[in-house]
Amino acid sequence: MRIRAPLPADFAAVALLLILLFAAPLRAQDGTESGPASALASALSAACRADESHFANYLTQQNAVAFKALPADQRTSLLQRFSLVGEAGKPLLDSDPQNHIILRCQTPETTVEFRFGDLRLHENLAFVPVAVVDGQQTEFGLVRENGGWRLISLGLVLLDIPQLSKQWAESDLASHEQAAITALRGLADSIETYRRAYGKLPDSLAQLGPAPKDQISPEQASLINEHLAAGTTGGYRFRYRIVSASQEGNQMFELAAVPEAYGKTGRQSFLMDTSGKIHAADKHGDLATADDSLLAESP
Repeated sequence: MRIRAPLPADFAAVALLLILLFAAPLRAQDGTESGPASALASALSAACRADESHFANYLTQQNAVAFKALPADQRTSLLQRFSLVGEAGKPLLDSDPQNHIILRCQTPETTVEFRFGDLRLHENLAFVPVAVVDGQQTEFGLVRENGGWRLISLGLVLLDIPQLSKQWAESDLASHEQAAITALRGLADSIETYRRAYGKLPDSLAQLGPAPKDQISPEQASLINEHLAAGTTGGYRFRYRIVSASQEGNQMFELAAVPEAYGKTGRQSFLMDTSGKIHAADKHGDLATADDSLLAESP
């Protein structure tokens, strides 16, 4: 069978097709998409790229002004909450057999996949269900404003940028603080494991840190990771102190944790006393003491 050489008109058609294919992911980035699903895909793509200016195109006028007025770290945090990745990534658009949008946000560390569901449209309001592969399912609400579709809700939460930013910041603080409490208890267990193995307390947290393969020793016991061994993790700094060394068998210790950046990575300071009880107080970044209140969940 002989293959016919393409005519000039064929070249034009192929060129036009290539232009349309390659331009499709890029053309709608100014908030003027004709459909709410396309607008949502563009908003999530901008969040994936950590592109603040394009993301703001998909916010209502009031929220766009509030978003641009946020501190840089809060704008970054907001984009990360939408994209579900911790660094700028590359958005990749696809579709399923039902022609629903599939958006993948690809970073060097991970790939998050968003699968769009059936659109619900009510005059100037639209709702797009989105399932995150191996994750949760939610619904985005959009409203028609100034010729384009703008985000107005995430799940059951109305998209109020200033209020959401405060709520998420408080949630992050609580998560950091709970992680610090967990780390204190883990450190205490590791110290007691060290004591049982070597008959004494370690001189520093560094002695609990990772060892080369098959080289575990009192100097590198491989009981905690390198971050805790250096005294920092999860936005908190940790201090270990031997309280009494008068008798080798009666050595006791205290552990303290303070936020690395007070008000950003935590507010509460913590002290685990020699009996294993944890005291907590807002010390404005200073160390907690045994005179501070006990945590209710302390053993």
